[in-house]
Amino acid sequence: MFQRLKDNYANWVILIGGILLLLEVFVFNPGIIFSLLVSIGMIYFSKQGKTEKIGKLLFWIGLSIFFISVFNMITFKFLIISILFYYLIIYFKKNKTQELITPTIKEKQKETDESDLFVKRPFFQNHLFQRNETPDHVYEWNDINIQAGISDTVIDLSYTVLPAGETVIFIRNLIGNVKIYIPYDIEVSVHHSVLFGSYNIFGEQESQVINKSIQIRPSTFDSAETRVKIFTSFAAGSLEVKRI
Repeated sequence: MFQRLKDNYANWVILIGGILLLLEVFVFNPGIIFSLLVSIGMIYFSKQGKTEKIGKLLFWIGLSIFFISVFNMITFKFLIISILFYYLIIYFKKNKTQELITPTIKEKQKETDESDLFVKRPFFQNHLFQRNETPDHVYEWNDINIQAGISDTVIDLSYTVLPAGETVIFIRNLIGNVKIYIPYDIEVSVHHSVLFGSYNIFGEQESQVINKSIQIRPSTFDSAETRVKIFTSFAAGSLEVKRI
């Protein structure tokens, strides 16, 4: 749970920091670009100085302008505060003497008198930013069908028992990484589509993919007693499917 909290916190910091940077550069303080370019230029041309004294003078003036410009940026101050807050979270976590563990009590499913239909809460809901991850303990399996915005997903099938027959996993991501861990005794078919990204599916991999669709399916898939079909679609991100 703490790892999930850290990942969500980092995603929010990156998102807010990026928005602040764009607003600062193009709205609140457009002159910051000029200051940074001047300082970088002075540092670069300090090596081209006609004399050693001129070169050193240009270097230190350029370095001073650079650091002053960065320190005065709203985005930089936001990142410093975010880092300090992050380490405060770690500090209080380490000083926590004990963790209260409560059992998970499942409510009895309500069945109607007129049919066999019943409602089950799925593992994951559609979220714009929240990280999705299966529990790190034994859990009851439900098929997965989600749409996510900017988030990561981790699915570990080693902590559950899949029903006989076919199990389906659908994941549609805008931006994010997906990792799926499969036990060795389960056959898997993967159909992956990505605009920009990478994939590693049982050792079959590409590090730079542009607008590609790939399907990997073993010859023994249809005859297997337990089968998993995985369908993933990303605008940008990476997919990793491996056995554990």
